[in-house]
Amino acid sequence: MSVKPPLTDLPIKTADTGFYRGFSVNVAVISKIIISALVVWCIVWPTEAGTILGNWNTAILAQFAAWYIWVVAAFVIVCIGLALWPAGGKLKLGQDNDVPEFTNFSWFSMMFGAGIGVGMLTWAVAEPVAHFKNNPAVIMGETTALGADNVREAYIWSYLHWGFGAWACYAIAGLALAFFSYRRGLPLTIRSSLTPLFGKALSGNLGHLIDIVAVVATILGVAQTLGFGVEQFVAGLSRIGIGGLVLEDGSATTTGIVVALLVIMGASTLSALSGVGKGIKWLSNINMVLSIVLLGFFIIFGATWFGASAFFVGIFDYLVALPGLSFNVWSSDGVEGSEAFLLTQWQGWWPVFYWAWWIAFAPFVGLFLARISKGRTIREFVLGAMIVPALMCFVWFAWAGGTAIDLELNGDANGIILDAANGDKIFAMTEFMLAPIAEGLAWAMAVMIVVLLMTFLVTSADSAVLIVNTINAAGDEGPKARPHILFWGAALALVVGGLLISGGTGAIQTAMVIGALPFSIVMALMCVALIKAIWNDGRREAAGVPTTTDNMEATPAE
Repeated sequence: MSVKPPLTDLPIKTADTGFYRGFSVNVAVISKIIISALVVWCIVWPTEAGTILGNWNTAILAQFAAWYIWVVAAFVIVCIGLALWPAGGKLKLGQDNDVPEFTNFSWFSMMFGAGIGVGMLTWAVAEPVAHFKNNPAVIMGETTALGADNVREAYIWSYLHWGFGAWACYAIAGLALAFFSYRRGLPLTIRSSLTPLFGKALSGNLGHLIDIVAVVATILGVAQTLGFGVEQFVAGLSRIGIGGLVLEDGSATTTGIVVALLVIMGASTLSALSGVGKGIKWLSNINMVLSIVLLGFFIIFGATWFGASAFFVGIFDYLVALPGLSFNVWSSDGVEGSEAFLLTQWQGWWPVFYWAWWIAFAPFVGLFLARISKGRTIREFVLGAMIVPALMCFVWFAWAGGTAIDLELNGDANGIILDAANGDKIFAMTEFMLAPIAEGLAWAMAVMIVVLLMTFLVTSADSAVLIVNTINAAGDEGPKARPHILFWGAALALVVGGLLISGGTGAIQTAMVIGALPFSIVMALMCVALIKAIWNDGRREAAGVPTTTDNMEATPAE
């Protein structure tokens, strides 16, 4: 049986004239209808929307918790396997003579900023502290809440949620998109990553459905990130002296939400209009520099040795526990308050939520990573997109979170950090550290964190707008009409605002978990398609059949 060349032509019909010129009308219009309906539903009927979303979330967590946990474990295995695979790791994400467009610093800055950077400012402090208070070991009576014996457990779970699993979700999507777009010359859109499985059928309704699922997942995944970021941004504005934006419990008022969204989405839309090479690159470099300054403050003036121990011992504990935790699924016995019930509930609140979040974020971050990674090898991509960012997250959790735990553990903070809202914990900690020295220093640090937070939020939002438009435009990376950029900027703001108003960040979390489910199936198929393509390329090379578009003509089938 002869070896056939790969598919290098996947026509996607786009409008030739009118408002949607250059866009796939099926994908763009249906995506807008779905997101608009969600916005109207949450704003007009907030109570009903919150109740129904909550019921759906409960059902999904009961039926699909194991799926979320196991599929992310599979993503980690596939990424590591592809990097170690001699025939796969050396392949370029592009033609043989392609070179990377961005320097390593800019590449990593854009990747980290768009992918996870904003989460560091909320969760690098909040999550280790949360697990220090409660985690499965506490529930099972193996460690003590807020005790010294619970520190290592707190870091195992923090590293699990922000480690290899998170970045493997992004890496799988990015690898698949870059491989098929830059080696095969296929459109830079989600459907192209499944061509080894479905071939030309992806030009029609099946491909439209896949891209629509990706757009909806992207909007909901980014909305989750912006939801946390908006609440923290409002907390920061309150800390630097702008009143009337937070309630007594620390949550944002409706006024605070509106102000934050106007500032963030206005800036992100302007940045999106300038494109990846200007606005996003510029902002990414700024927030990387500010991140280094803030992280340096925690390393030098925070719990230096406690953080070092949390980093090195935490990584060891994480790697030892990773195989078991990657596949472990707790089952409830149905008895409220029992150990099995509490473990299952905790798993839904933390690992399952995070895996859904990363999956929902994957079409956006994956396509963005593909866009900025042309010319790099698969092995280089996995190292740069999965291993290095995970280590960077561990550094943040070790010294920022470690400083918070150390201050509470030795009694100095006396609950000031523990009692603060999640988004406010980093502000509460830095104020506690600096206010006794000089109030001005504490205020200046709060201002810097607010600026850093805003640059991260703007980077995530404007990247998402550009990526959604790229998917809607059948993979066209060129400039988009301003009305479409403005629509998605406004839509993203309204989704965040609507869900926050209808049920706070919990409503966004629920919508995101629901939206991630169908895309998790797409990602599982991406893994199969990528492995099949690389395997077949090895057979093609052995048979003398070309595998990249620089030395072949467009061909009709994989």
